[in-house]
Amino acid sequence: METKFQELKTRLLEVNDISSAAGLLYWDQSTYMPPGGAAARGRQMATLSRLAHEKFVDPAVGKLLDELVPYEESLNYDSDEASMLRVTRREYERATKIPSEFLAEVTSHTSESYQVWTEARPANDFERMRPYLEKTLDYSRQAANFFPGYEHIADPLIESSDYGMKATEVSRVFAELREALVPIVSTITSQEPADDSCLHQHFPEEKQLSFGLEVAKQFGYDMNRGRQDKTHHPFMTKFSLGDVRITTRTKENFLGDALFSTLHETGHALYEQGIRMDLEGTPLAGGTSSGVHESQSRLWENMVGRSRGFWYYYYPKLQSVFPEQLGAVSRDTFNRAINKVERSLIRTNADEVTYNLHVMLRFDFELAMLEGKLEIRDLPDAWRERFEADFGIVPPDDKDGVLQDVHWYFGLIGGSFQGYTLGNILAAQFYTSAFKAHPEIPAEIKRKGEFSTLHNWLKENLYQHGSKYTAPEIIERATGSPLSIKPYIAYLKLKYGYFYNLDNDGTQQWEDMVKTWPGQSVS
Repeated sequence: METKFQELKTRLLEVNDISSAAGLLYWDQSTYMPPGGAAARGRQMATLSRLAHEKFVDPAVGKLLDELVPYEESLNYDSDEASMLRVTRREYERATKIPSEFLAEVTSHTSESYQVWTEARPANDFERMRPYLEKTLDYSRQAANFFPGYEHIADPLIESSDYGMKATEVSRVFAELREALVPIVSTITSQEPADDSCLHQHFPEEKQLSFGLEVAKQFGYDMNRGRQDKTHHPFMTKFSLGDVRITTRTKENFLGDALFSTLHETGHALYEQGIRMDLEGTPLAGGTSSGVHESQSRLWENMVGRSRGFWYYYYPKLQSVFPEQLGAVSRDTFNRAINKVERSLIRTNADEVTYNLHVMLRFDFELAMLEGKLEIRDLPDAWRERFEADFGIVPPDDKDGVLQDVHWYFGLIGGSFQGYTLGNILAAQFYTSAFKAHPEIPAEIKRKGEFSTLHNWLKENLYQHGSKYTAPEIIERATGSPLSIKPYIAYLKLKYGYFYNLDNDGTQQWEDMVKTWPGQSVS
């Protein structure tokens, strides 16, 4: 049995190596590749994705999995060996339903679509993207139909990134969150918005990149196993546990873009770098779901990186980097600026309070497109109508409307966005649990710019396990309860209650929130 298990690991390592090579080609396309390489790059990535898929779905892999069932049953559920077999079998059963030829077609198409998007978005040219998006929608429906018996056509696509979640469950969580969130949004946006003019000055690119990367290293990002580069749409990518890269983008007339993109992608990278090295090359060496993964980017970007406790320590350092721009700007003014709440057009630049409304809009549109209730040709108008209903503003063009996100132009439609809001919810749940275990975390951040206690708790309870456990399992193990929106709503009310006039729901509840939420008080 051990010999068969080692043979399976060898086969899986080969699949991982091919997939990592394809990932390197994607990273290059998104950072340094000249536009003229797009056609060949699509072909190259399609070839590698086909080879990886064919090696993985080889009947020999299925035979090994069948022969190893008694071995798996003899092991403890939590063991690495049992977990690897369990996760591999789940992924194998899914992969064998998708023909290699189809996967190669999709990869080639989305690679070409991405390259066109990088030109069409700046040109505000949705019509140029329309045939690509129509083809993507067709591929998305085909992909879902490889998994018969679903309750909703989006379910197989959602499960590909958030295993165990279905459209009905996501819709239920989103409805509960929306009910709690809309009154907060309405109350805040009816007040005078914070003055964020201090962020809209000239900030030299090199200094922005340097400061953001220094904070990333203080968070715990290991530069011996990482690097940062520029791209159109920031992302984190991993070629091995020893090579986890982040990207960012800069605007020299706006401080927030590069800084918080870097902190966001660092959160993803900390998760991947925190996985135990002995899981390298196996299906366990990755995050367990998009929602859990996103919880880490949102935790480090927002709950740490936008907290008043964080800037108590770091603001003087930022002022020393940009003395002309920020020397006369108070810390409180800066805190209010980076936490400004307003109805805005761009999801990636949206504040924490309104952000989830952006995600819900996209999730609802994905369901409607897959169901055939929304045609691609009608998408720009539908976007403007829904945006006006949810935000009270109308996008002036498609560049800052339906073309703004890369997801539908470099991937399938369905399962693309729910992880962002699930991540926001889970970030609060994980951070609350870390604070309960280590009440000293806020003081360490505020007084010393020290993050090791928080980082180590996350490594111990979340990162090290990779994808050994499903999202519901790891949430329960780390926090002692299933997914809940309560810590997230408490966090929003407490944090933004300082900046805006919010109903504190009664003195005792307010005091309870203060006790259970780190990093918001600097007294």
